[in-house]
Formats: sequence, structure tokens, C-alpha cells
Amino acid sequence: MAILSRLRDRFYSDPRFQRWAAAFPLTRGISRRNAAAIFDLTAGFVYSRVLEACLRLELLEALQRESQTAERLAPTIGLSTEACERLLVAAAGIELVERRGSRFGLGRLGAMVLGNPGLKSMVLHHRLFHRDLGDPVALLRREVGQTELNAFWSYADRSPDDPPGDGDEYSELMGSSVSMLIEDVLEAHPLGRHRHLLDVGGGDGSFLRAVAQHVPELELTLFDLPAVAQRARESTKGTAIRVVGGDLFHEPLPGGADCVSLIRILLDHDDGDALRILRAIRSQIAPGGALVIAEPMSDTGEPRVADTYFGLYLFAMGQGKTRSPAALGALLREAGFQTHRSVTVRRSVFCHLVIATA
Repeated sequence: MAILSRLRDRFYSDPRFQRWAAAFPLTRGISRRNAAAIFDLTAGFVYSRVLEACLRLELLEALQRESQTAERLAPTIGLSTEACERLLVAAAGIELVERRGSRFGLGRLGAMVLGNPGLKSMVLHHRLFHRDLGDPVALLRREVGQTELNAFWSYADRSPDDPPGDGDEYSELMGSSVSMLIEDVLEAHPLGRHRHLLDVGGGDGSFLRAVAQHVPELELTLFDLPAVAQRARESTKGTAIRVVGGDLFHEPLPGGADCVSLIRILLDHDDGDALRILRAIRSQIAPGGALVIAEPMSDTGEPRVADTYFGLYLFAMGQGKTRSPAALGALLREAGFQTHRSVTVRRSVFCHLVIATA
């Protein structure tokens, strides 16, 4: 196998073979697709900046209302006609918008972006990630000091009364980061079979508010750091959600739940702390209860999300990593859980599930 891999690598990197493949009828299409993929790797940072500009200027929302010419749209979004047309043409190139004669309308991917409101918060948050990746080699060598993402998501050296990062942006991002997972999680693991759900690291309560709408009879408890819990109390006013503030590394979790959820929590922690979290949950969950872990995972068919994007994101953050279902299973067994199973959700690009039984 190693010999075949070396031969393949030698052929692919040979300019003569590349020219032959581009001309030969049976390989011409593959060659063109590979060339386009390589260019996307080269120009991907431009695509992301075009998307950011469209979202900051609310260009997609304007085109959703009606198709417009660059001249008419320009004053609405605060650009010159020349700059507006340049942005529209660039956005059309990546299918965020589309040409309609002399006008521009919403494109296929632009419509999908608007259909996922949480994406906007994530894209705008990427300004921090972009700065951290300004010199990727320096980042990988740990030569940049404290990174932007580390400062934003800091779990240490802060007052118990202050949420990590900017409070409003932190809460909005926490909410948006789970909004795209909620329906898939509920579909993959119906919660009506349970009596009491504890959401550990529940942020602003977005997940539990959605659960309350789908399973109104379920008892719901949210646990998070004290400052985050205070914000959750504000966002869950008028609901039956119980909010408890604390640090599970120093205080016990609320007991009595027969189901615990970890929505995009474990990947933010290194193995040692992830194991402490799982042990804390195992010590409090009712016998036979379920633990639902939902987050991007390695070895699940989405390597660009789990390994490329989150791999570098978490490295810049300074802690955490994506794990395969098998690696999570090993941690679960060490924490005292009896069984676990891997579940693929409908929109697997956002997350994968591992469900364990106490």
C-alpha cells in the first residue's frame, strides 16, 4: 500500500503527468476538478471575506426583498456604485448572489445563509480567528502570545462575575452556535422518553428553550458558569427552566436528571478536563440515564469541519480538540458509563452524536 501511495504521489506531482491528464479525454474532467479545488484552497480566504462583507453590509437581506442594480443598491449599503458592483460580481462568483440581466438577486448559497441565522454571528466572529491566522506558522510555533480566540473564550483569570470575552457577543455566539443543532439533536434522540434534562454548559438557554417547546412536560435544568448563568436567567424568564450557576470542576452538578446534554462542550477541553466533566456527570446522573454529546467529531465523514476548521480553531483558542466517536467512547468507559452508540444526524456537517448510558 505504501508503494502505491508513493507512486500516486510521484505521478500527481509530475508536471508532465498533469499536462497529459488535462489533455486526455478520460481524465480531463478529473484534472479540471482538481485544479479548481487547488484554486479554492488558494483563494478561500477571499471567499470568506466576501461573505463577511455581504453580511456586514446586509447585502443579502436587501436582495432577498427584491433584485436590484448596483447603482440602486449602492447607497443603501453605503458603497460607491463601482465598489458595490465589484462586490456583487465577486459574490455572484461564489453563488451568494446571481445575475438577473442588469440586476442582481439572491443566489443559491446566499439564500441558504439567510436560512441559517446563526451563521451570521459565526462569520462575524471570525474576525478574531482571521487575525490569529495572520501568520499560521507563528501560531503553530506558539510565537504569538495570547491569541484573540484565547482572550475571547478565556476560562481562567477572570472574575466570577464576568463572562468570558465580550458579554453580549459571547451570549449571542453561544446561542447561535447551538441554534443550527437543535432540531437535529431532538430528531436523533427524542427527549419525551425522559423525565428531567440537565444541560451542562447551557449558555444562554437556547437549547433548553427549544426543548421546552417540543417537550413541554420535561423538567429542565441549565448549569453553567455563574456569570453565564446570570445571563441565562434573563433569557429564560417566563419559562420553567431552572438555572444553576457553578463551576463543575469545584462544585457538584445538580442531581436527579435522567438525561444530561453536552452541546458543543467537550471539544473545548483537553482530555484531562473532558474526563473530569464526564466523571462529574456520571456521579450525578440517575442509573440508566442517558448522556447526549453533540459536537463536530473526527472520523465521521466531515474532515474539513472537524479536523481542518475546528482543529485550527481550537489550537488558536489554546485548548480542546475534536475527537472521534471511538475516542469519546474510551473516555466514557473510563468515566464509568456502561454503553455508548454513535448517531449520524441529518445535517452532519454541524455535529455528530454520541449517546451514552449510565
